[in-house]
Amino acid sequence: MIDITHKNVSFREAIAEGVIYLSGETIKRIKKGNIEKGDPIVIAKLAAIQAVKKTSDLLPLCHPIKVTGVDVEHIILDNGIKLRISVRTTEKTGVEMEALTGLLIGLATIWDVVKKYEKDKLGQYPRTSISEVKIIKKVKQDFQT
Repeated sequence: MIDITHKNVSFREAIAEGVIYLSGETIKRIKKGNIEKGDPIVIAKLAAIQAVKKTSDLLPLCHPIKVTGVDVEHIILDNGIKLRISVRTTEKTGVEMEALTGLLIGLATIWDVVKKYEKDKLGQYPRTSISEVKIIKKVKQDFQT
């Protein structure tokens, strides 16, 4: 692990976003609330927040930090769902990995909740994919003394 002892505590924020592409039929089911396992967006938001808090347990060289805020937003597209996650802290290291971990677990959770409707006759997922995963913003603001 990188030694961050010498670094100053500062405000940190990272915003990550990505998309899960789904069939039009699945999107219609989501909009109608007709998913057997429950609302994939609500479940994904909870999973994303939990994943943010568990990031240092999952990534072996990631520092454990105190997360002070997480926001998860979604946009339902015609062919998928876009998630955007904002993570904030006042720490010595950034929160990019927490934002990415939360995002990816959120997207994977949507896949899990709707997979029954995404499979073709052979049990494959020809239309389902997760992509466009990126950090769209990173903030580091030192405190004024």
